[in-house]
Amino acid sequence: MEKPRQGLAGLWNISFGFFGIQIGFALQNANMSRIFQSLGTEIDNLPALWIAAPLTGLLIQPVIGHMSDRTWLGRLGRRRPYFLAGAILAALALFAMPLAHVLLFAAIMLWLLDASLNISMEPFRAFVGDMLRKDQHSAGYAVQTAFIGAGAVVGSIFPWALEHLGVSNAAPVGTIPDTVRYAFWFGGGALFLAVLWTVVSTREYAPDEMAAFDGREADDGGAAMRALATRGPVGGLAWIGGGLAVTLLVLWLDLEKEMYLLGGLLAAYGIASLTARGLARSGRTANMLSHIVGDFSGMPTLMKRLAVAQFFSWSALFIMWINTTPVVAQYFYGAADASDPRFQEGANWVGVLFTVYNGVAAVAALTLLPLLSARIGKARTHIVGLLCGAAGYGSFFVIHDPHWLIVSEIGVGIAWASILAMPYAILASSLPQAKLGVYMGLFNVFIVVPQLLVATVMGSIMKHFFPQEPIWTMAFAAATLVAAAIAMLWVKDAR
Repeated sequence: MEKPRQGLAGLWNISFGFFGIQIGFALQNANMSRIFQSLGTEIDNLPALWIAAPLTGLLIQPVIGHMSDRTWLGRLGRRRPYFLAGAILAALALFAMPLAHVLLFAAIMLWLLDASLNISMEPFRAFVGDMLRKDQHSAGYAVQTAFIGAGAVVGSIFPWALEHLGVSNAAPVGTIPDTVRYAFWFGGGALFLAVLWTVVSTREYAPDEMAAFDGREADDGGAAMRALATRGPVGGLAWIGGGLAVTLLVLWLDLEKEMYLLGGLLAAYGIASLTARGLARSGRTANMLSHIVGDFSGMPTLMKRLAVAQFFSWSALFIMWINTTPVVAQYFYGAADASDPRFQEGANWVGVLFTVYNGVAAVAALTLLPLLSARIGKARTHIVGLLCGAAGYGSFFVIHDPHWLIVSEIGVGIAWASILAMPYAILASSLPQAKLGVYMGLFNVFIVVPQLLVATVMGSIMKHFFPQEPIWTMAFAAATLVAAAIAMLWVKDAR
């Protein structure tokens, strides 16, 4: 059996919730460095404060993917319970964030916000694959990317728009401007309503319908468990050894203390791998840990190659989200400190720049990317998009007027559209339907790990080689996008 073909209304309803989710992400990405600096932290401490966000995604996304593959709540469905639960929690975090008066509370709210957004976001990736036939996957992810771009435009521009409507953008150190406060409250309401629209306007296919569409019985994970049970302990021990090596390097080279987290995560995965192997060898396969570790180690070859490109792509994006505000404020507005009134002016202009790249992404997803992919294929289209982003980051070194940074953001926007659409369109048709949730969650690990690496390593690099010179983070962002484009040369797809 083939799934019914979805019209424009169906494509709209399936992905409209992502419009609200991305409003939340945009408010977080464009304003959290600003909030942290407004509450008194220094630039060098920003990566450490941002660690909570990617760490949360690393832990939550594979778990939510695994659980949603195995969930069926009748009329509420498989993925939609997670949409709704995440939206409620994220809305609460957005309402609470602007009430922060101390740094610790803001950091805790960032953790809660990112956890909640991940609970909603991860199943949305699998939802497109669930609801659409294979020949509509590209269209489905293009529409989803357009909603991501539109939601990010709204979330990014709102503080700037409020200032122009007369809302105060001034804030002494230790407080958050009213423009940011009202924007977060608006975002909480918009996020919840957008996700609710998708929940009430869609009907998921029941497990027996999905089995008929897939043309084969659901994979119970038996093959992955057997492969895991026969695997030796060397891999797990190597991960633990890598974690210990990173820890020793921190001690010997006096690196930033955030790198202890990286070492701890490597060792923790090694321990998890050995534990999962032991459970599988003893016949206790009905546990989430063994299934997730088995699926991770048994990823399809195409997914592994795409994962390398994802790793470099998202390294660049996270560098941008952390550092654009201090870069623009310092180099284009002459404000290296949050106490300078020009800092808030520069921060608002960053919101405009983020609006531009997200608006470009929304348009490119529906126009440029489909045209290019039809002519040169999805993989080559992604290479073009990544190189456009690298040029955008590199242009920060040759532009001196902040208004001309809009040109830079056009390149970044094309890259952003491609990063959000092309890898998923390439991947979705090659994955088994019964494991779409967990594989999408595991694929997103390669979004989260580079963010953790940036948050832990970038601080040490900047401190030792470019102290108080955040502009050089844009050079790193450009270089990593070039590396992602090179990695895509090994990815093949059908046109």
